[in-house]
Amino acid sequence: MAVSLARAGLAGLAGAAAGALAQFVLVVVVTRTTSLEEAGSFLAAVALALMTAGICRLDAGNGLIFFISRAETYGYRGISGYLRAALVPSVVLAVLAGVLFEPVLGPLAYAVPVMVAADILLAATRGFGSMRPTVLCDGLLLPFAQLVLVSAAAWGAVSLMPVAWAVPYGVVLVLAMAALRGRMPHTPYLPGTGRDLWRHTGPRAVAGAIQAVFQRLDLVIVAVLGGPAQAAVYAAATRFRVVGQLANQGLAQAAQPRLVRAMAAGDLPRARELYQTTTMWLVLLTWPVWLGYAAVAPWLMRIFGAGYDAAIPIALVLSATMMISTACGMVDVVLTAAGHTAASLRNLLCALAVTVALDVALIPAHGAFGAAVGWSGGVLVKNLLPLWQLHQRYGLRPFGRHTLRVREWALT
Repeated sequence: MAVSLARAGLAGLAGAAAGALAQFVLVVVVTRTTSLEEAGSFLAAVALALMTAGICRLDAGNGLIFFISRAETYGYRGISGYLRAALVPSVVLAVLAGVLFEPVLGPLAYAVPVMVAADILLAATRGFGSMRPTVLCDGLLLPFAQLVLVSAAAWGAVSLMPVAWAVPYGVVLVLAMAALRGRMPHTPYLPGTGRDLWRHTGPRAVAGAIQAVFQRLDLVIVAVLGGPAQAAVYAAATRFRVVGQLANQGLAQAAQPRLVRAMAAGDLPRARELYQTTTMWLVLLTWPVWLGYAAVAPWLMRIFGAGYDAAIPIALVLSATMMISTACGMVDVVLTAAGHTAASLRNLLCALAVTVALDVALIPAHGAFGAAVGWSGGVLVKNLLPLWQLHQRYGLRPFGRHTLRVREWALT
């Protein structure tokens, strides 16, 4: 099991690492070719676009993974109904959001519906058990195309950077449609599939929106309360945060369908093995990164250019927080795989409330560092609450006898 899961997740992790590298280089290019204010404005707009798309997704992609994974046992009947039910409300909401936020987002407003549709279609391919479309499109093509196009715009016409960042999403959408078409079985539409999808996904849709806000709101708040220059410093210091997020995402994409099947069958031993295996892989793969990041932060921040020395304390807070977070494992994924979407929603609300309260209290006086403390507080709440809940309800822990198997396999 450990070897099989590792192989399934390594593709996602490889794409995540490559994408994280491309995103890091993109930020370096932006910070070194533009002023602090221009860099902060662009990065804050990108964060707002990603946050808006995350809200509009309504977590429909994870809902599709849940139902497609379960549908394997009866020949994937009704899948077309699930796909339609997931796409239509999300894309319509994204169009409305794009129109509403166009004065703030500018050209990025037109990319929001495309971003949402591409994400949902790629999630559907993962429901069929395939990681390749996600790795190739979302992990490699998208970030590297954005890097090339934004770099060209940064050197030639700074005003075109938002357009350059948005264009690759259209290509990803087309490729995602082609990938899904080759996997969708020709089965008749079944009435009630939409109702079933949203009955399960409804609470999680709200949680997904809150999660999207939680991931991006700190940068937006820094831009509003601290100004574009502080936003640029914060974005530079937290750029490596995406490493932990993408590593977790890479393993989660491989493990989530298996966790859903295990929890649906009441197979707690298998769920425990999956949870402990993925947790140990997260620790093995990310802790060296965070320890190294903390050690080289004083030199690494110089890469972004003059004025970014203030980001060093933020990097230290980030490293410590991410090590604690990864040690908790994929707690929220396991909780939702068990069907506790309402509990997941409450946890996210608590985490968001802690983050916003700390941000509002600390950013005016401490700028980007205050935002880092606020984000750290929210992350700890977001991980420790479901960790306690999983232990209370199922006796699941992130470390156990399966942890030793992974360590032994990794050392051989």
